[in-house]
Amino acid sequence: MAETMRAAVFKDVRDIHIEEVPLPVCGPLDAIVKITTTSICGTDSHIWRGEYPVVPGRIVGHETVGVIHRLGDAVQGHQLGDRVAVGAITPCGSCFFCQRGDTSQCSGYEDEWGLIGGWRLGNSIDGAQAEYVRVPYAQTNLAPIPEALSDEDVLFLTDIASTGISAVETADVQLGDAVAVFAQGPIGLCATAGARLRGAGLVIAVDSNPVRLDLATTMGADVVIDYTQEDPVAKIKALTGGRGADVTIEALGIQETFENCLKAVRPAGTVSSLGVYGDKVSVPLEAFVYGLGDIDIRSTLCPGGNQRLAALMSLVKGGRLDLKPLITHRFGLDDIEEAYDLFSNQEDGVVKVILTP
Repeated sequence: MAETMRAAVFKDVRDIHIEEVPLPVCGPLDAIVKITTTSICGTDSHIWRGEYPVVPGRIVGHETVGVIHRLGDAVQGHQLGDRVAVGAITPCGSCFFCQRGDTSQCSGYEDEWGLIGGWRLGNSIDGAQAEYVRVPYAQTNLAPIPEALSDEDVLFLTDIASTGISAVETADVQLGDAVAVFAQGPIGLCATAGARLRGAGLVIAVDSNPVRLDLATTMGADVVIDYTQEDPVAKIKALTGGRGADVTIEALGIQETFENCLKAVRPAGTVSSLGVYGDKVSVPLEAFVYGLGDIDIRSTLCPGGNQRLAALMSLVKGGRLDLKPLITHRFGLDDIEEAYDLFSNQEDGVVKVILTP
């Protein structure tokens, strides 16, 4: 009789539910990880709402911590039972993009999908909201968890923290820079923390949710702006001597916040875009200074590979980064439908949910 497991399967718009499915098969380059803790990401909500396309029948989820259950014959340096974190991006380590350091754009081939980029889990292959997950290119993508760290210490490093911090890296934030982060959802809060880690002199967080604005202060914001109470662009310019922020970060993925980032950044500044967009966005002429303002617009995706995760874990172990305040709700895997409803509709003060199989 074939081995099976419980998994959260995308069937249709707003229909992700638990099904009994076959246990994944382990190839020579793979590992099968028994998941101890996973979560729902904002990108999963885009899938749930039908704003990002995945094939019906796909197991969703890509934030993963667990123990090694099976190892492919070609995978070295790991043992069954090891605790590991697995990044949302699973690069092959050897393609053109990986060799150039652009691991998020990995062009390694995966089954019938061909050229698919580095985000595979819950996108082009089955993901991590399940009891087990197959990790491709396991040699590159299994990151041992230090004994002193818990699942909850490191889970968000696998995606939102790595992505949020990459926004300030991509924008090349300099010591003393003024950085404004628009939207303080989970990824925006991590960008706020990243700005502080990078050495920004002034970190400004913009949102309207009082819980998230309070968390923004915890994560490193010097000033918080409730955009329903005052004009965030005017406030940011007032705080920066009329120039605008050196770097603005868009962490929601809608036209309004993207446009406000353009308006709030100084001439020759950088707009760093993190949000996953569910609709078209346009660049307004005035905010873009008719193309004459030397404004640099950059997008970023979570870097991949175990060395990235190891570096982030060192920040947590050293007490420089604490992501546990983001956890507001915990669910069992069988309660996945309730968890998606709550998280995707931002009910009950939710910031991040933890799922335990």
